[in-house]
Amino acid sequence: MVTRGPAKKLTVYVDETDKFHGKPVYEVLLDIFFKKKIIGVSVFRGIAGYGSDGVFHTSKMLELSTSMPVKIEVVDSEEMINKVLPDVYHVVEKGLVDVTDTNVVKCCRNVPEKEEKREEHMKLEGKAKMLRIIISEDDEWEGEPLYEAIVKRLIMTDIAGATVYKAMAGYGPHKRYHKKKTLATHGELPILITVMDTEENISKVIPILDDMVQEGIVVLSDVNVIKYTHRDVGPEIV
Repeated sequence: MVTRGPAKKLTVYVDETDKFHGKPVYEVLLDIFFKKKIIGVSVFRGIAGYGSDGVFHTSKMLELSTSMPVKIEVVDSEEMINKVLPDVYHVVEKGLVDVTDTNVVKCCRNVPEKEEKREEHMKLEGKAKMLRIIISEDDEWEGEPLYEAIVKRLIMTDIAGATVYKAMAGYGPHKRYHKKKTLATHGELPILITVMDTEENISKVIPILDDMVQEGIVVLSDVNVIKYTHRDVGPEIV
């Protein structure tokens, strides 16, 4: 089963009319991948394109809409990809087969690993690190509030948890005093993000913060965790 980290991506480009023993090639490949226990396969049908013949195809042209390109994409471990390559080579008589290195950032089926990591965070105790990030509520990163962008990256890095505080008053290096107004929704008040985790996990996010926090302060301190509990939360409802 594929896990987070280095992996291989296998991409096969064929025509939807290509057949192997009377059956569409993409369906034959799906059967092979399923029997070989590949974790997952995606099949995409093109809506426009052209190939070596130089003929332009589009799904809007009824006379050509049954001859569109199909892309079959698989991501799995190098071992699993190597197992299916001989079959792919045999089935795909014309088309393109491409294998590239990739890196799995998140895998939805990797539930046991996530549960184990959650247990590790629940047992966090003793020596740890506290990270405090102070920025302005108006700071942005790629079009969204900076504090939201930071929290999202903390989640991706499997940090145990983060808390965001909005100040009621304060001032920074510019010596301008700011105070929360009753009806104001935005301003230049400080935002504090507090993170606590092991030294190993905290060290992973320091380079990320170096890049994202252009103006503000990041403070790292030693702490001693006396008690850390985790409340079970049901599935998220959208």
